Order: sequence, then structure tokens, then C-alpha cells
Amino acid sequence: MGERLRKELRAYAVTFLYLYVCLAALLLFKTALLREAGVSYLPFGIAAVKALILGKFVLLGEAAGLGSRRAGKTLLHSIVRKTVLFLVLLVALSLVEELVVGRVHGRSFAQTLAEYESRSLLEILATCLLMLLVLAPLMAVQEVNRALGPGRLRSLLLDRPQ
Repeated sequence: MGERLRKELRAYAVTFLYLYVCLAALLLFKTALLREAGVSYLPFGIAAVKALILGKFVLLGEAAGLGSRRAGKTLLHSIVRKTVLFLVLLVALSLVEELVVGRVHGRSFAQTLAEYESRSLLEILATCLLMLLVLAPLMAVQEVNRALGPGRLRSLLLDRPQ
């Protein structure tokens, strides 16, 4: 039990750090663009919270076996399939999260959804595409690690060549 908890916490920490770096880089870019327009904006706390939440969603998807019930024809097929499935999961759970946060702040579900409707389709598509680009390397590393076997990828990356 303790070993399993340690493995899951390590996986969560690695996923969180990866997501945080990606989200922080995107928010830094957004900050630079907004600063050009005269708007002060520096939301690195938001990146950390989002990374914590999305990291937990990724681990929940993995625990549920999302994308791993059917083997892909090739490793690439498995990576693409898992990336798309996790994108759908993260979008759905992020929407649920926003609805819950809206309720906590006293807004109805309809009001929260109306805020989403006010966003442009281009902004929503760009956000989904960026999340897809963030997820692809994460899923690729996980699938390559699974294909190589336990500890093999880590050994290839971290051990000195002989």
C-alpha cells in the first residue's frame, strides 16, 4: 500500500511539474501580449492551481484505464488515441470544475455557461489545441514507458551510457 501511494504521488508530482511549466509558459506569453496592450496581468498562481487540478484529472483518467482498454495498431496510434481521449476528459472535467466554482461563488449553472458562451469560438479552439499540444508529449512518454517496460525509459534517460 505504501509503495503504491509513493508511486502515485511521484507520478502526480511529475505530471504536475510538467503541466505547471507548460501552463506557466503559456501564461507568461499571454502576460507579454496583454502588457503590450497596456493590461497588467501575472497569474502564476493560476497556473499552479490549474496544473494541480489537471494533474489530478490525468491520474483519474489513468486509474480508470482511459485509452488503454483497446491496444492500438501501432505505438503512434495508441499515443494519438490516448491524447485525444484525455483531451476530451480534461475539457469535460474542466467544464464541470468551472460549473462547481461558479456555484461556490453564487452563480447559477446558466450564468456560468453564459460566460463560456461569451468567449469566441476561436479562443475555445485555441485553448483546446494548446491543451492537445501539451498532452501529446505527456501521453507519448507514458506510452513509450509502458511499451519498454517498468523502469526501462527512466534507465535509458538517467543512467550513464556504457
